[in-house]
Amino acid sequence: MAEKSSIEWTDATWNPVRGCTKISPGCKHCYAQVFAERFRGVPNHPYGQGFDLRLVPEKLAEPLRWKTPKRIFVNSMSDLFHPEVPEAYIIQVAEIMMHTPWHTFQVLTKRADRMSKLLNSSLAFAASAAHIWWGVSVENKKHGVPRISHLRNAKAKVRFLSVEPLLECLGTLNLKGMHWVIVGGESGHGARPMNEEWVTAIKIQCAKAKVPFFFKQWGGRQKSKAGRLLQGRTHDEMPSLYSIRPASQETQQGAI
Repeated sequence: MAEKSSIEWTDATWNPVRGCTKISPGCKHCYAQVFAERFRGVPNHPYGQGFDLRLVPEKLAEPLRWKTPKRIFVNSMSDLFHPEVPEAYIIQVAEIMMHTPWHTFQVLTKRADRMSKLLNSSLAFAASAAHIWWGVSVENKKHGVPRISHLRNAKAKVRFLSVEPLLECLGTLNLKGMHWVIVGGESGHGARPMNEEWVTAIKIQCAKAKVPFFFKQWGGRQKSKAGRLLQGRTHDEMPSLYSIRPASQETQQGAI
């Protein structure tokens, strides 16, 4: 969707699917929905249909045209594993990711059960790729924490958690098999507050489990004012196996 992104933990976004539906409290103030609905009814606009879910096959080849290695957030404006996205289309998206190994792809979902099942079956060819990171959203105990088990059961090379918006203390987490944890508060109109103790509890657990910890933001109505300092500094850890690997000219030409 965009070669550049303001999201702190990625470089670019890619949206071969647009739109989604809400399934848990973490979706209440969905930034993607707010953005998309502003353009409903605007002729010829990418979001002229608002936040209605639809496939965008003309976007599939986009990463092939980006020659500079990037971290790419897949479907920042949707959920690749939404039940209305056909399995065959998800496989197409994964095939593009496999054909562009100079990038690092970050796939995030709230439909953890479907992602896990597909990674252990029709997406097994992409599950073991180190340049494709598979993650789940974790906003609370009831809806978010169970997604961690689904992710752990997926035969994925790299797994990560996006604990955003963090809505309550999550207690003790089982971080076995996780390679990265992002934590952040909710931002924008109606943003729900996040307690510092909830954040530091996760940070301590990550340190004990030797899992890289990334603190994205405090959030709030004006997130820039709250900033992203935690205990006086930023926390921008990434998985140790993360590296930007420049592709050879031959590799890039062969992918076109």
